[in-house]
Amino acid sequence: MAKVDLHMHSSYSDDGDYSPEELVSLASKAGLKAIAVTDHNSTRGVDEAVEAGKALGIEVVPAVELDCLFNDLVFHVLGYYIDYKYEKYFQVEKEVLEQNIAASRRRVELVNRIGIEVEYEEVLALSKDGAIQGELIAEAVLNKPESRENQLLRPYLPGGSRSDNPYVNFYWDFCAQGKPAYVHIEYMSLQEAISLIAETGGIPVLAHPGNSLKGRMELLEDIVNLGIQGIEAYSSYHTPEQNSFFARKAEEYRLLITGGSDFHGKTKPSVFMGRFGLEGDGMDILKSLKKQKQIG
Repeated sequence: MAKVDLHMHSSYSDDGDYSPEELVSLASKAGLKAIAVTDHNSTRGVDEAVEAGKALGIEVVPAVELDCLFNDLVFHVLGYYIDYKYEKYFQVEKEVLEQNIAASRRRVELVNRIGIEVEYEEVLALSKDGAIQGELIAEAVLNKPESRENQLLRPYLPGGSRSDNPYVNFYWDFCAQGKPAYVHIEYMSLQEAISLIAETGGIPVLAHPGNSLKGRMELLEDIVNLGIQGIEAYSSYHTPEQNSFFARKAEEYRLLITGGSDFHGKTKPSVFMGRFGLEGDGMDILKSLKKQKQIG
């Protein structure tokens, strides 16, 4: 298991379970030496994580994960060693949250159209901030006894083919881009995400490309040309073959190689801190990031 995990989420992400302090404590118990708390479009948890890390002897890299658009696809860009107090990050978080709140009722309506009955109010009661994502809808419907009677839901129940990560698998199958309950959010462009990270002193890294590219590998060179400085080659979502492929691609383009679990908690119960297909402890990855940032 790796000693470095550069992709995980706290409760400042809509789909994260644990506070930054709890996340660092779990990382300590898992034997990690360095982590990055990469909340979706939010840097508000970084201070808490850094302070908790100091107390437990864990290095916390200031980071973020920005949702963005390129060629009509949704991508995620990780930003490492950013100035996380930069005002633009708080503005981005506010704008995305407002859009998600506005889209929430529509998401619930579309899920009902598919043939999965759920009330808007019951899902809203589970929300931390008024935004309803696909994972939250899944939590509401899959924990009702009557869900066993709906054939659409059986794959996500214990023993089903999609039960390893039932909430996020429900999201990917029904609410993600291109699926029947998808509601468009006008994220920033990929170029804007890369530029924001760069202008705040950070290192932009393409997250889990095996998941995000959706097989359109021809886009990778275009993304590199926009200024990406690294590829998250090692990911919980990648097969061993994909890990090797993207590591080779990063070397080919002379980019940094990074890795992370994308740990969330109950949303992804089969995803564990420090386990994302990397051989070795990962300290060389952290060293490469620091060299890029010119940190001693």
